[in-house]
Amino acid sequence: MHRVNLTIDESLYEQARTHSFVSKKSISQIMRESLSEYLNNDSKTKQQAELVLAADDEQEILEILSKDEFIADVDFKKQFDL
Repeated sequence: MHRVNLTIDESLYEQARTHSFVSKKSISQIMRESLSEYLNNDSKTKQQAELVLAADDEQEILEILSKDEFIADVDFKKQFDL
């Protein structure tokens, strides 16, 4: 695991602390679960990120990121009722 420093406002911290107490989970665990859920819910960005991670060089990364017409598989299937 990697350590990440995060700065949040007081009210968000208090909400996280209270949720942590009630759910009997550490704030770190709540943050890991929340970040994982957030990253998995955005299918277009998730697929682009996977392509970037698999890219061979900087040029390929720039090509992936420059394509505004990129459509995630899930969205494509919905759009064409597949």
